[in-house]
Amino acid sequence: MYVYLYDNFLKQKRYESVLKAMETKLTDYGIAGKIIRLQHYTSAEILVEDEIRKGAKSIIIVGNDTTFGHVLSRAASCKVTYGFLPVGSENSIAEVLGIPVGVEACDVLARRRKLRLDVGWFNNKYFVSQLHIPPSNIAIEYDESFKVSSNSGKMELVVCNLKPFIWTGKGKDYVVHPQDGKLEAFLRPIIKGKMLKREQYESPSIFPFEEMVVSSKTPFPVETDGQISKEIKITIKLAKSRIDMIVGKERKF
Repeated sequence: MYVYLYDNFLKQKRYESVLKAMETKLTDYGIAGKIIRLQHYTSAEILVEDEIRKGAKSIIIVGNDTTFGHVLSRAASCKVTYGFLPVGSENSIAEVLGIPVGVEACDVLARRRKLRLDVGWFNNKYFVSQLHIPPSNIAIEYDESFKVSSNSGKMELVVCNLKPFIWTGKGKDYVVHPQDGKLEAFLRPIIKGKMLKREQYESPSIFPFEEMVVSSKTPFPVETDGQISKEIKITIKLAKSRIDMIVGKERKF
């Protein structure tokens, strides 16, 4: 049984025609199913577990990067096959997974080409897309061997799982590999200088790792899958759980 989780933003009239076309195509393929509309207060983990108890074999996320992260950051440990029907803008994860935006995504779903994908973990929370720490006074140690610090004290850190990091300084895209058994980190120290009117960055250092500890004497913000928290110390690594995901032939890994 298929269960489709629709993001709340899809209630807007401009998405009406594409959703209708998708639902028609899914019916033609014989994979139409129950539709549930997500709300801001919806607990994705409880919802998915409840649907599994009722017989769901496939949970299909319908929306964008934010929807994808909202569901899987909470329900990644649920033992079910996940699919993704990207709609609208902000769909960089869909490109990595090889899933076209809109009606053609139904073709990928119908083929059911499955892979097991890595899931990130930090301080008892999952993250699927990426983890971002804006420029902060942080100290970093990874794989119990390497320590990183900045002369200016501030560094920006991005840890990627499925969502690619875009270094806008040179417009360079870096596509991560969610099956490589490691996470990828992008570290950009801030250039120290009193004459600079705004923060400027050094070129990012890019490195894979298995476990990283980020700490500070003062709380720093951590952004993951649309959620922001304040932390003093976090440990980042791959979760023991992996997710079964339906992917496309044109995936980037």
